[in-house]
Amino acid sequence: MRATIRRLIETLDRAYPFPGPICEFGAYQVAGQEERAVRPLFQERAYIGTDIRIGPGVDLVIDLHQVGLRDSSIGTAILLDTVEHVRYFWRASEEIYRILRPGGIAVFTSVMYFPIHAYPSDYWRFTPEGFRVLVEPFEQTLIESAGLSGFPHSVVAIGVKGPLEEASPDALSAALLDWKRHSSQTWKEIAANLLPPAFLIPLYNAFTRLASRKPGPAAPKRTKEK
Repeated sequence: MRATIRRLIETLDRAYPFPGPICEFGAYQVAGQEERAVRPLFQERAYIGTDIRIGPGVDLVIDLHQVGLRDSSIGTAILLDTVEHVRYFWRASEEIYRILRPGGIAVFTSVMYFPIHAYPSDYWRFTPEGFRVLVEPFEQTLIESAGLSGFPHSVVAIGVKGPLEEASPDALSAALLDWKRHSSQTWKEIAANLLPPAFLIPLYNAFTRLASRKPGPAAPKRTKEK
């Protein structure tokens, strides 16, 4: 989970509070990223964290190729930097559409200019047009990218199943643009745009190793012998 993507969810949810229940797909909390989890944003609403493997942040193990939830059973689906890790990503989109209620919202994000990151496998990179195809099943869609116009670091798609309230699509669109202009880049994204891959990849690998380290147990204090 990237800090900029957490800010995206905060911005969208302020503009149009996500209908519940809220289901996050790809909720496994990677070591060193616990403070970026979106679960705390929804403490007053029904939230389910899912992933393909059990672990921190995961309430339910789910395979996005065949989601074991009923039709029209959730209000919001969140897939944050997840679909690049799904082997058959178009099936995931179809499954998300199936389980959303009428008026439900799906938020997809992914990376374009980014090193390979295997959690547990990394298959795809998406352009804005690629994301437009991803959300074709939905009746209303919003597509945006952040970073360099010809080589963005992030791509976002919002899909709505059926109609929303009249002003809601405009509110979501305005929030998406506000995020792009003011919250879509930290020093990491700016540095990534400036650094060639020969430098970016070793730095990224070093950073992820450092972030995943946990402090070991403290050494026992030695007592003086009497």
